[in-house]
Amino acid sequence: MLGVAVSNVGGEDRPGQLEMARAVRSAMQTGQHLLVQAGTGTGKSLGYLVPAVLHRDRVVVATATLALQHQLVERDIPALLDAAADVLGSRPSYAVLKGRSNYACLHRARDGVPDDQGTLVELPTGSMGAEVVALREWAEAESKAGGVGDRDSAPPHTDRVWHQVSVSHRECLGAVKCPYGVECFAERARERAMASRLIVTNHSLLAIDAIEGVPMIPEYHVVVVDEAHELASRVTQAATDELTVAAIERAARRARNFLDDGEADELGESADALRAAIDDMEPGRIDSPPDALAAALSMTRNAARAAFSAFPKESSDSDANAARQQARGMVDEIRKVAERLAAHDESDVTWIAERERTGGGSHLCVAPLQVWGQLRGKLLSDKTVIFTSATLKLGGDFTAMATAIGLKESERADHSIDTPHEVSAMAAVDVDAKSGERSDDPGDPGVPEVLGWRGIDVGSPFDYQRQSILYIARHLPTPGRDRIGSAQLEEIQGLIGAANGRTLGLFSSRRAAEAAAQAVREALPHMPILCQGDGQLSHLQAEFIANPAVSLFGTLSLWQGLDVPGPTCQLVIIDRIPFPRPDDPLMSARARAADKVGSNGFMAVSATHAALLLAQGSGRLIRTKADRGVVAILDPRLATARYGGFLRASLPAMWTTFNGNVARAALARLSA
Repeated sequence: MLGVAVSNVGGEDRPGQLEMARAVRSAMQTGQHLLVQAGTGTGKSLGYLVPAVLHRDRVVVATATLALQHQLVERDIPALLDAAADVLGSRPSYAVLKGRSNYACLHRARDGVPDDQGTLVELPTGSMGAEVVALREWAEAESKAGGVGDRDSAPPHTDRVWHQVSVSHRECLGAVKCPYGVECFAERARERAMASRLIVTNHSLLAIDAIEGVPMIPEYHVVVVDEAHELASRVTQAATDELTVAAIERAARRARNFLDDGEADELGESADALRAAIDDMEPGRIDSPPDALAAALSMTRNAARAAFSAFPKESSDSDANAARQQARGMVDEIRKVAERLAAHDESDVTWIAERERTGGGSHLCVAPLQVWGQLRGKLLSDKTVIFTSATLKLGGDFTAMATAIGLKESERADHSIDTPHEVSAMAAVDVDAKSGERSDDPGDPGVPEVLGWRGIDVGSPFDYQRQSILYIARHLPTPGRDRIGSAQLEEIQGLIGAANGRTLGLFSSRRAAEAAAQAVREALPHMPILCQGDGQLSHLQAEFIANPAVSLFGTLSLWQGLDVPGPTCQLVIIDRIPFPRPDDPLMSARARAADKVGSNGFMAVSATHAALLLAQGSGRLIRTKADRGVVAILDPRLATARYGGFLRASLPAMWTTFNGNVARAALARLSA
């Protein structure tokens, strides 16, 4: 069936894909967890979809990005189901499942949005009103046609406009109480999922279902986590909460329409107390909350609890119930986050977000110190999990990634394999967040003592030694944190001139990207340079892909997911090793926790983070067997620092040089 499916998408036989399919099938049958590194071009999606369709029970596939989800739904799964129909004689069913706020709400689209007084607001005027009308009309058409009604299939819109036709799970009336429950897009999606053998979802929904214990996905025992290098980050994001003064004030205004005894006023007063406490503090991590902040959080928690408990019962008026549910949901969200912040649990990291990032004043954030314990105790102990990505081996081994997702090196079925010294020296240890001591068995006490796993690298069909050059500019000075030096700028100009454009510039900061773009424009005025921020990123990417003469400079959003095969991208420039900022609240807290138990916090956190991004960024160059080019890293520490070997071992096996003349000559030959 794999061969038929590959043929259906116009592919060719790949030994790595077949090896992967066999390993995935074995893992599904035996229940042993599996990590599969499958390089670009392997065809890993079909490598796991074929055994998933053939498996006797339901399988969930979770992705990190919409781009991959679209590829699965629009191309790979239809091709596979056609093959399955030919081979099995029947066409297996599948469904896509997302969070409730990703679907249009017919109640809100038809009846409108309650305002702060609990009455339905008038339709906005101008362009926003036109977008809302377009979305309402689209939702009606989707409902009549039996469509999915999800955000990705909707007309162009902003986040603010989408909120006019969608609700969160806290605002939802529920299918039984909603007058349009029978037509509900979210409920229909769940019904399709219940009837399907294969479910496609995202990392965040997987985390909510498995870790937070909120039933979002129908019963399953096997899950394939694609883009698995993103899982720990996405789970962290899903478990991160924010508390803003504006949100508290808004919740208090909504609650006043339903509460009579001053509970809403107390909630509003707590917002004033929190504002005063935050204004007296600098942005950054909070290790021990000052008395004023602790008191303000307690006040907010208590006021939100009282207001939530005081909400009246539902009435027979569905519009009034919708307004009540929205207000109650907002208060409940404040209560939940305030309780978490007030507890100041050692398993959480709390910080004040920088003012310039919020637009409306500073606010509080709280995130888990680590997520491997939750993944181990709530996902790995109950399900068989196949993790796959093009970048799972950091420093040449699976240890760092396996540890981050809750697996131990000692549990590896082939743990006798020699581990590279760079990895064994930095391997993240299992740390109990409360005691700060090493834990031999992370997770809940009821978790089995051993969670066996295996790691395999099925390689890539690309010959990186022949197709690509890694140029490390060892002669350059060590780059600064945000500013890019004149020597780096001269190096960039020479490389782009030799490549005649065709360059993707990956920078560690927006300031560095903009400075480099300006310098190249002045030095090489005939070279068109696009820089992130010049327009919508999707439009910039489209222009870059369409015109080989164009170069594109940007930051983190370009390091991952951008797929530019062919001569459009023959040079990838990375300005510096992408270590996290020293003042990053969460990263610094994790590094400190590792140091506390005798590990190397820098290697366990910062170097691992940098290795993953370097591998992802370098992976933008070679996308097909015909691609050729140079990855130029303008940070000499990759060659001179002790940790450089670990970082280089995380990259594709490119031919390496420290000679800029060699790199420029190769680029000139390619551009000719």
